[in-house]
Amino acid sequence: MPTSYPLYINGEWTKGENAHLPNVNPSDLSDTVGDYDQASAGQVQKAIQAAKNGQKAWAETGLEARYSILMAIGNELIDRKDELGELLSREEGKPLAEGKGEVYRSGQFFHYYAAEVLRQIDERTASVRPGVEVETRREPLGVVGVISPWNFPMATAVWKIAPALAFGNAVVFKPANLVPASAWALTEIISRQALPAGTFNLVMGSGSEAGETLITSPGVQAVSFTGSLEVGRRVAAATAANLVKCQLEMGSKNALIVLDDADIDLAVEAAFAGAYSGSGQKCTASSRLIVTDAVHDEFVDKLTARLAKAKVGHALDEDTAVGPIADKRQLESNLRWVDTALSEGAVMAFGGDQVDVEQEGYYMQPVLFTQTTNDMDVNRDEVFGPIACVIRVPDYETALSTLNDTQYGLTAGLITKSLNLASDFKARAETGCVMVNLPTAGTDYHVPFGGRKNSSFGPREQGQYAREFYTVVKTCYIKA
Repeated sequence: MPTSYPLYINGEWTKGENAHLPNVNPSDLSDTVGDYDQASAGQVQKAIQAAKNGQKAWAETGLEARYSILMAIGNELIDRKDELGELLSREEGKPLAEGKGEVYRSGQFFHYYAAEVLRQIDERTASVRPGVEVETRREPLGVVGVISPWNFPMATAVWKIAPALAFGNAVVFKPANLVPASAWALTEIISRQALPAGTFNLVMGSGSEAGETLITSPGVQAVSFTGSLEVGRRVAAATAANLVKCQLEMGSKNALIVLDDADIDLAVEAAFAGAYSGSGQKCTASSRLIVTDAVHDEFVDKLTARLAKAKVGHALDEDTAVGPIADKRQLESNLRWVDTALSEGAVMAFGGDQVDVEQEGYYMQPVLFTQTTNDMDVNRDEVFGPIACVIRVPDYETALSTLNDTQYGLTAGLITKSLNLASDFKARAETGCVMVNLPTAGTDYHVPFGGRKNSSFGPREQGQYAREFYTVVKTCYIKA
């Protein structure tokens, strides 16, 4: 493998014109995964032009050939899940089982959209005018810019790239600079497939240069972005200036409600998985735990005991339950949030300290706060760390009102044995995804994913709903 990993533009590996960037393992700061080249603005523009040229040939490629290419990519990801999962965990810090699972799921995304290639069937209907037939067909947009986040280095990128390719588009892919290794490995797999040159391009680089060039270019027809609300608004403004189609997945402040009739052991496991898996670095994390009076103390006691058993350690250690924080800046942000919550009157039931392990890394204990209210800053803004706050409420109606009282609306969870309340919750939770007796984190690839309010903008991702974003509709009239 190379010591410095290049860009991929117009079917060729290309040295970046900006200085390369080291990719450091957050579990072990002495371990550098590799040095990754950085694209200049000019190289991003070249990639966009290459994509424009390659897209025409790709759109004309036969369905079975496109199907076979996407299947081959998916097959290799699944076959190499152990190797690539270790690479992913090494660069991002999530426990090894989660890293392997993410790579496997990425392969499933390619398999699913390979099948979607063969399901592209146009619709015909009679016109209101006698003798006229109407056909509606979906066609590729052209060039799609994909900007993915660091918390899911492969899966989030893939659930954008796979449908973009399936529906005949070309892709210019800019991954998060914090986690380029998984993106590079994915690109290397794609580079060995029989795609026309320029159909897929990798431009690693800074948001201020590579990302800015991509979102402000009139040469792209769509941009799909996952990241913070602040940057998402910038993407929306930049793409609007050129009337470029835009899809945004942004912030969240998800809540899990635990009711009087809940199975408390189930609730504890759902809260642990939702709030602390991946070190809480998920847009679907349940950072607010809304618990009714009758079960509050039991729930807190059992969740605290569960946290005490969870090992914080190196991502590649098999018994690690909570890995490191992704980088120094995120760790410092988490520790500031701990101080903020304490200053607001929250009581720390567990955690809060940095953790010393054998290797130097960005480790901290998972944190559980009690005696918090929904108007505290820690319950208003996205934290993106292993920090959860318990909000005590008297009943279901108060719990639901508290859950909905946020600028975000991605996922929501409820633990209950009541079918009536579950049905009511599904109808009244102001979120894009609702989970009953499940963690708020964890979604399927064949159904739509996205939120409401400030969590999402534009058509949904995943499943057949993805075609709404990655295609344009053409209506054709014909009179014999």
